[in-house]
Amino acid sequence: MSISLKRARAIFVKDYKEFSRNYAISIMLIFPILLAVLFRGAGLSMPEVIGFLLNISLVLVTCFAQACLIAEEKERNTLRSLMMTPATIIDVLIGKSALVFVMSSVVLAISIFIFGYEPANIWAFVAAIILSIILYIAAGTICGLFSKTLLEASLSILPVAAIFSGATGGALLADDYPIFKVLDYMPSSQLIHLLGIPHTGFTIGDLLKPLLIIMAWTVVLTLVSVILYQRRLKDE
Repeated sequence: MSISLKRARAIFVKDYKEFSRNYAISIMLIFPILLAVLFRGAGLSMPEVIGFLLNISLVLVTCFAQACLIAEEKERNTLRSLMMTPATIIDVLIGKSALVFVMSSVVLAISIFIFGYEPANIWAFVAAIILSIILYIAAGTICGLFSKTLLEASLSILPVAAIFSGATGGALLADDYPIFKVLDYMPSSQLIHLLGIPHTGFTIGDLLKPLLIIMAWTVVLTLVSVILYQRRLKDE
């Protein structure tokens, strides 16, 4: 399937203009930065704290914004119209994801800078953040496809917040309840493992394991979002 950067860019510009008028989404960009300021002011510097900051930011900014952008298109009955244009499914998804990717990257970069976190390996950390953003964009796309209005999209991210962000807390109960061990393989938990790697004495395997698990989740959710996108269009 061919990809037209020109068409994807046109969708990106359209979404940017709509986003600038959507204050509900815009205000969400402030929360991660405020949390970073509060955590730094409180002197909190544990890996679990920066992990919570990043995971909740990915839900509030990345997943929420993507779900709202998709749901808004459905509410206006313009999502299906996009498919009537020469733009392919990949063009549409890339165009609609690009704005959220840029916003998330900027907000997370500012939050991390304010918090003052220094990763053990900058390249592994950047790769994990990029994969996580794509993962939550896919999750947001799925939420948006099952929402008919912006209000439904806002509520649809609650399961994502509970399952992904809540997994890190549930994994702590694995010693007492072995069934919770599965939560340790959630991408949010693996991100915290990566953040907790010490600056000295780590191996390539220590970096690769969480990265590969996050990558696997990203690939699966991205494929699911593309398949559901095709099916939802046919059902409407």
